Amino acid sequence: MNFINDIKEKAKQDIKKIVLPEAHDPRVLEAARKVTDEGFAKVVLIGDKDNLINIAKENNISIDDLEIVNPLQSEKLESYINKFYELRQAKGMTMEKAQETLKDNIYFGTMMVYMGDADGLVSGSICSTSDTLRPALQTVKTAQGTKLVSSFFVIQVPNCEYGDDGLFLFSDCGLNVNPNADELSEIAISTANTWLNLFGTEPRVAMLSYSTLGSAPDVEGMNLKVREATNLVREKVPNLAVEGEIQLDAAIIPSVASKKAPDSKVAGKANILIFPDLNAGNIGYKLVQRFAHAEAYGPITQGIAKPVNDLSRGCSADDIVGVVAITAVQAQ
Repeated sequence: MNFINDIKEKAKQDIKKIVLPEAHDPRVLEAARKVTDEGFAKVVLIGDKDNLINIAKENNISIDDLEIVNPLQSEKLESYINKFYELRQAKGMTMEKAQETLKDNIYFGTMMVYMGDADGLVSGSICSTSDTLRPALQTVKTAQGTKLVSSFFVIQVPNCEYGDDGLFLFSDCGLNVNPNADELSEIAISTANTWLNLFGTEPRVAMLSYSTLGSAPDVEGMNLKVREATNLVREKVPNLAVEGEIQLDAAIIPSVASKKAPDSKVAGKANILIFPDLNAGNIGYKLVQRFAHAEAYGPITQGIAKPVNDLSRGCSADDIVGVVAITAVQAQ
């Protein structure tokens, strides 16, 4: 199963417009061409049109039929500046600073999303995660009922019987450094909702630790945090299949689960892995990506009112295409 093809087909059911503010990156232009040719989303390139056309020609990419918006020449710039000033004036924003800020492609693209002129944004092939997410957190903000913005990776391991035929969500591997028990529970719940949104099947959540149901002594509250987070998930969403604290092998391997957690409904068949902190999450996804030759899409954000997603700076054009497809489905 190639999940990204299924995501593209789902995106085609309700076409969304996705902003690409780093259009001066040839990988972004190549991705924009592929997205347009495959027809699962509309893309908007942000930048100077003549400059982008020159970059595209140098890389043998045709963008003549793609929408290009130059913030400095946009008829909507003034309204975006006024709205941004209104949103941020309580934080000390001045009109002069708002005018300067909206010259930035990512801020301008994010305001397109906020104002309803686009449905989502994908950035990060050049800029940092903070540069991608800061404008969204200042304007679009969190979704109703969401306490915490977090991130996830879609991981697909080839020739793998674990998870859903090798398909997993890993969270949080890119944003929250050391979440407390309540934050960890929110990450788990958001990721389960993401699974339902993207794939439509049952999420089975494993709250990972170095211990399975008390099998190892607690060290500095590390097990206790995961155990408390699991209990909070059960209180907040009683019908969600969740187990913790649980070791990775018990979470995904049935034979191990039968010994370590024989009464668990999740052990041995988890498709969502929740890591206790950013160290574990970042190391974990990169180990699977490199050693198992897995496809890894992300970090994708969850909990923002409208989808604004980050890329790895080492991404390929095809990686960008995949994140655009996921963003389009999130926007539905």
